Amino acid sequence: MKPSRHHLAALSAFLIWGFFPIPLRLMAGYSSGQILFFRVLLSLALLLLINLTARRATVRATGRQWQRAGAPERRRVLVSTVVGGALLTSNWLLFIYVVNKVSVQAGSFAYLICPILTALLGFVVLGEKLRPNQWLAIGLSAVSCALLGTGAWKNVLMSLVVAFTYAAYLITQRKLQGYDRLVLLTVQLLLAALVILPTARLLGADPVAGLQDHYLLLMAGVLSLGFTVIPLFLNLFALNALPSGTVGILMYLNPIISFVLAFLYFGEQATLQEGLAYGVILLSVGLYNSGWNVGRRAA
Repeated sequence: MKPSRHHLAALSAFLIWGFFPIPLRLMAGYSSGQILFFRVLLSLALLLLINLTARRATVRATGRQWQRAGAPERRRVLVSTVVGGALLTSNWLLFIYVVNKVSVQAGSFAYLICPILTALLGFVVLGEKLRPNQWLAIGLSAVSCALLGTGAWKNVLMSLVVAFTYAAYLITQRKLQGYDRLVLLTVQLLLAALVILPTARLLGADPVAGLQDHYLLLMAGVLSLGFTVIPLFLNLFALNALPSGTVGILMYLNPIISFVLAFLYFGEQATLQEGLAYGVILLSVGLYNSGWNVGRRAA
């Protein structure tokens, strides 16, 4: 298939997200809750501005779509939207903490294993079928976690929690097929804001001090515009024309770039056993995305 502007959009989105640890580390002196607080609020402000100006027709159409739906569908959309918002906000908070307080490697490993964990959750929750090669990939992923866990099981546990929250978020969003993703994301961030505004202190956030901190506001603006809204638009644009499988393959650029940054930019080290574990997970990723099917007969 000839590369198109949709391929370029998907590629650009995951390249941007791959470099996400850099601005996060520049904010390492702030609490994870403080970074989350301003990322949510600024991202919400940007999305509200976009939806209420350039996308008003889409917002109205989505509202009418939900109103015309039957009671069961409306409940399903409402529950999936609320749960999805909680999962996404939790994922943002955990990822910020892992990158700034644990290691970039741990954050990268989370998103490398996330698609495989999503497939496993899809099997358990949605009853989606898995091919033999995908089951083998899941087994190899477990081996890689075991190898990493023998040295630092707490770090592995944190990576798995980050991966699980995002994988579970993706599963909830599969139940929202047919609804505009950007409108629903805006609703989810609005719900998140309604929760974190009154609980800011519990998250370790100080809104008053933050509003007086120009550096924090600048970097939170970079996170919100450059690493949230822009790549999100690019990704949604790509999904309008590309198969989800193509976008899924490109998704692996994100954690691979982050791994390269961990070693070459941030100067993190890995033991031989950790290197072996990363090799196993890369093998499982390749196996998961291959067309190989154990036991299939030749035509």
